[in-house]
Amino acid sequence: MPFRDEMISVEEALEKVLSYIDVLDPEEKPILQCMGQVLAQDVYASFNIPPMDNAAMDGYAVRAQDTKDASPSSPRYLLVIEEVAAGSLPSKEVVPGTAVRIMTGAPLPPGADAVVPFEDTDEVNRKALGGDLSQIGIMCEAKRGANIRRHGEDIAQGELVLRKGTVLRPQEIGVLASLGRSTAPVIRRPRIAILATGDELLDVGQPLTLGKIYDSNTYTIAAEVIRYGGIPLILGIGRDSVESLSRKIEQGLDADMLITSGGVSKGDYDMVKDVLAQYGEIGFWTVRMKPGKPLAFGTIRKVIGGRERQVPHLGLPGNPVSAMITFEQFARPAILKMMGKKSWTKPTIRATIEDEIANSDGRRIFARVVVTKRGEQYYAKLTGPQGSGILTSMTKANGLAIVPETVKGVKPGDVVEVQMLDWEQE
Repeated sequence: MPFRDEMISVEEALEKVLSYIDVLDPEEKPILQCMGQVLAQDVYASFNIPPMDNAAMDGYAVRAQDTKDASPSSPRYLLVIEEVAAGSLPSKEVVPGTAVRIMTGAPLPPGADAVVPFEDTDEVNRKALGGDLSQIGIMCEAKRGANIRRHGEDIAQGELVLRKGTVLRPQEIGVLASLGRSTAPVIRRPRIAILATGDELLDVGQPLTLGKIYDSNTYTIAAEVIRYGGIPLILGIGRDSVESLSRKIEQGLDADMLITSGGVSKGDYDMVKDVLAQYGEIGFWTVRMKPGKPLAFGTIRKVIGGRERQVPHLGLPGNPVSAMITFEQFARPAILKMMGKKSWTKPTIRATIEDEIANSDGRRIFARVVVTKRGEQYYAKLTGPQGSGILTSMTKANGLAIVPETVKGVKPGDVVEVQMLDWEQE
């Protein structure tokens, strides 16, 4: 993957990154730890849900024909022969002239073909007069099948319930539990090694000294990795020396991907490119986007047990906004692909821009904006100064307004596409 001095498009850069990314291996995990992961196998039902016909409401299990023409003024009186609670089994059959008091979820007794809710009986009055429930007055005509959940109504034995490739949400976790599954086979989460580079960086908690800045990239990138389902492995800070960078890179080669920030431009002290070139095939590009022009990508080789392993590496710019925006465009899709997900795009909307945005050098601009909805129309307003070092511009933004590389800019009132960073309607 040779160095390319010309600028390439965002799409070409993403295509190259994803071409080196494979779906990871499956693992078996407790279902509550599988949220957001992708099923690695089809899931079939080994039994019916519900397993038996059961009551959908508290009431009385009856024969529908025994309630014919029943009304509040002309109840049909039935002998109560049993009470069945949820989790219990009926022991008696409902025969003509009888009923069984039944709770929601309790199996329907033999002979019954309807459930009459308590409120359609005279139970309240009977309790007020002393509580004799040996007989009950039915005050409405019941239809066959009323208030009954049929066995297999939700899931039939042998049915394909959840397909391989399904992303597990709370509802799928609940279905797995209803099938008695305590674990599930899912594509494992990627382990992402994160390395910040530069002599100017301090880790949080250290005293601030002249000429130094705190390393924010490690923490924003790690938080992004967590947000999209990966497991961050923080390597710390690699200094501007071959020895320091080599040592840190070696520590990250057991991960599924290495993400570095800084050291990918043409500066004299940006030696990350030289060190990485010793480990594998690394390409250094400029991408037709702003912010986030310099980008590196390739693979690092490591021999484990006599077999060579290829670790994808993504080198992000050092400026914090550039690092975040390039992560969203390239690292996020790579992580999602590793997890077996099929959709990598962020939600986008069309919004009326309220500020002028100039595009003087033919790059695709990702401008930080606040999107609001007024009536049926979305509006986007710049968060303020758009420098690539102004990280607070990201804290104020819920979207990125995209100005295509083919236009000279946009003016207030123009309609633009906005890639939503945070989208309440997801």
